[in-house]
Amino acid sequence: MRSNQTLQLSDGRQLGFAEYGALDGEPVFFFHGGPSSRLFHHPDEQIAISSGIRIISIDRPGYGLSSFQPGRKLLDWPDDVNKMADALELDCFSVAGISAGGPYVAACAYKIPARLTNATIISGVGPTDSKKNTERLYQKRQIAITLARKAPWMLSPLIWWFQNPQRDPERYFRKIFEESSRPDQVILSQPEIKSMLIPNWLEGTRQGVRGFAWEGVIFAHPWGFRLEEIQLPVTIWHGDIDASIPLSMAKQIATAIPNCNLKVIPKEGHFLFFKYWGDILNNILTEPPGDSYEN
Repeated sequence: MRSNQTLQLSDGRQLGFAEYGALDGEPVFFFHGGPSSRLFHHPDEQIAISSGIRIISIDRPGYGLSSFQPGRKLLDWPDDVNKMADALELDCFSVAGISAGGPYVAACAYKIPARLTNATIISGVGPTDSKKNTERLYQKRQIAITLARKAPWMLSPLIWWFQNPQRDPERYFRKIFEESSRPDQVILSQPEIKSMLIPNWLEGTRQGVRGFAWEGVIFAHPWGFRLEEIQLPVTIWHGDIDASIPLSMAKQIATAIPNCNLKVIPKEGHFLFFKYWGDILNNILTEPPGDSYEN
């Protein structure tokens, strides 16, 4: 895994990224969750290698090695992805995102569809303008959405105090574990996953929590485009007992996007990524939109 690479942009910003898997394989840009970083990956790199896929994981602005971008909007991200693809001399590529990375997949599918060969959302965040969606979120997330809309300046200090892995990474992990569904707790109990997640969270907040807080502001407001306008086929993977992101969010996205394949995985939670990564990669390469998934 080549984990500490950077790209200097013309506006003076820097993007951090990592590459792993089959480095001469089919390129897939991977968008991490939050607070996370380019270091988020499946502990078994052989899965991506055997699938013939090159994973390019980019730190979003304010996370990891990527410069903070004041006033950033969701639709700014596809421009950064384009610049990264140009620098790596990639004409076409796939995009995949987990959790908070999901909206960025949708943004790319909307703004740069001509360059995409596949768009996949895994346990992804959906629009927060639906009461049905937000009332099923953790209470602290409902509070964060309200603050992001009415008093965004308060969000960063509150996140620093209550959701900052830098303050006590072991305590932060325990909190995630306690809030997770039983299938996720089984996954999080695996030592190799914990030993990846904690350094990943620490790397994601190495600059502080400003990037994480600003992303909360982005998600609390309209995304800047209508999901109905996405013409590229999109695949969504979501567990039916995801305690972090309600299934209703995935259903809302799937209903809005004209050509969307929602794969609801029975008895799985937010971290289904770690069990189904091989299936997800094979789907990116081979499965036509509209095929169903049966567990």
